[in-house]
Parts: sequence; structure tokens; C-alpha cells
Amino acid sequence: MTPVPDRLTDETADETAVENAAPHRSHGTSPSASDGEWTFVDDFDGPTLDDRVWSPHYLPAWSSRAESAATYRLRDSCLELLLPPGTGAFLPGRHHPALRVSGIQSGNFSGPVGGTHGQQPPLPGTRVRERQPLFRGWTPTGGRLEMRARFDLSPRSMAAWWLVGVEEDPQECAEICVAEIFGDAVIPGRSAAVGMGLHAFRDPRVTENFAAPRLDIDVAAFHDYAVDWTPHEVVFAVDDVVVRRCPAPPWYPMQSMLAVFDFPERSRGDDDDHTPALVVDRVRGRAPADGTVRTP
Repeated sequence: MTPVPDRLTDETADETAVENAAPHRSHGTSPSASDGEWTFVDDFDGPTLDDRVWSPHYLPAWSSRAESAATYRLRDSCLELLLPPGTGAFLPGRHHPALRVSGIQSGNFSGPVGGTHGQQPPLPGTRVRERQPLFRGWTPTGGRLEMRARFDLSPRSMAAWWLVGVEEDPQECAEICVAEIFGDAVIPGRSAAVGMGLHAFRDPRVTENFAAPRLDIDVAAFHDYAVDWTPHEVVFAVDDVVVRRCPAPPWYPMQSMLAVFDFPERSRGDDDDHTPALVVDRVRGRAPADGTVRTP
């Protein structure tokens, strides 16, 4: 799309993806005594999205990088993922209910065109339309992972941060959902139901364990959403207050998924001009205390 002020961008990527990238700090950051324990920090201070860490596309194997390009801007040291009116549908005519999405991810992979080997297939039997070379930006196993963010949603939209396996091994497909917020579960300025927990999908080693407790927070303001992840347990916290614990989480490298979604069929007729947004101030992570983190 034509660039507009504040670097609003509808990204399209070159056919060749970066393979096995392994940055520990994104550009725009520098180690200091106060955060020296953090092994990865992206505070989105740079002039562009760091392509060593992020792919600005949402599950592109099932469509293409061109069709799945994120709309975003970097402003005031934040990443703003946006869904302006007129944004096209994700898998139009194939995904039901209709869905619009703007998302980035810190890893990417698929098998060959025509096969079914790819990340988070939207439906059983969905086939790859564009092969995705292996990309590992930030794919830790375990540790303390945090996102500082705010959500601008209407009742027809939602946004989330979740971790998923890269799925080179199709069994490594489970999800750790750190924060998932639907606009119709928000009481503006007062509270919101914040989804968090585990989704097993096709990983037989993981047990489904998901809930959306209501928290007395204004999600339109910045809050810290975090997990402490070990082989034995994942602990979910908001603003350093523990909210949930789930035993026996997946234990393999996982990529981050940051995305905002819109469901046009849920329109009430008065929110068609709204632009849902997920505004991320920073994402960071550090290794577990026992040093068992694995980052390819």
C-alpha cells in the first residue's frame, strides 16, 4: 500500500525468508544494569520492524505473504497492529465465520505447496498455498516472557499474544496463550475477561487447560502480561499478580504470535468505522533460573 505518515505499513515480504536467525536483543535496545538479566528485549524503538525477529504476516502458508501482510506502524516507541476499515478478509470464502486479521510472528515454517504440513491450520485438511522457508526469530523454550501492551477493541474484535510450536515436527503444535481479550468481554474502564492457558491441538502430551478470568483492569491502558514457563508448570500473571497456573505445559521452542482480529458478522451497525488495535510497548524474555532455555 502507499505509505502514510507514522510509517503505517502493509508489509509484503520477499520470497526468501530468513532462516535460523537468532538475535537476543532487537535493534533499538541496549543492555543495561537494570535489565541485564533479560536475554531478549524488543521495545520497538527502531525505525522499522526488526526482520531478524519478526515476520509481518499471519500464517501465510495457507494464503500467501502478500495476502497475509500485517498493517502496522511504529510510533512513540510502540508497535501498533491495526485493522483499518476496508482491510480484506483472511482466507475469503474459506474461513467461516468471516475474519480479518493483522498479525506478526517470530517464526515461520511450512511443508511444500499442496501438502497439509504447516502452522496452526485453520481447518483440518487445509493445504499449503505458498511454501514458507524455516524462519526462527525469537523461539525460546521456557523462562520469563512478558508483553507490555494495551488493547483498543469494539464488541466485534479481539487481540491476543500467544506462543506456538514452530511445527517442523507436526506434533510440536500446542499453544500457550498469554493474553486473549474479546471486545464483547470488556467493560470499558473497569474490567475484562482475559483468556489464558494451554491449547493442546494435535499434541497428545498436552492437556487442554484454558480459562478467561475477569480482571479488574482497564485494558485500554498499558499492562504487563507475563508467563513463567518451566517443564513442570506455566504461571500466568498480569502486572506481576499471579492469575492462573497450568501444569505440564509444552516444552519445545515456541514462536510468539501477536495479532488483532475483527469479525464483521458480529457488527452491531455502529462500529464499522472502528479500527481495532493492539499497541505493544515491549516484548522481552529471560532464561529460566536453571538455565534450561533453548533458543535456536
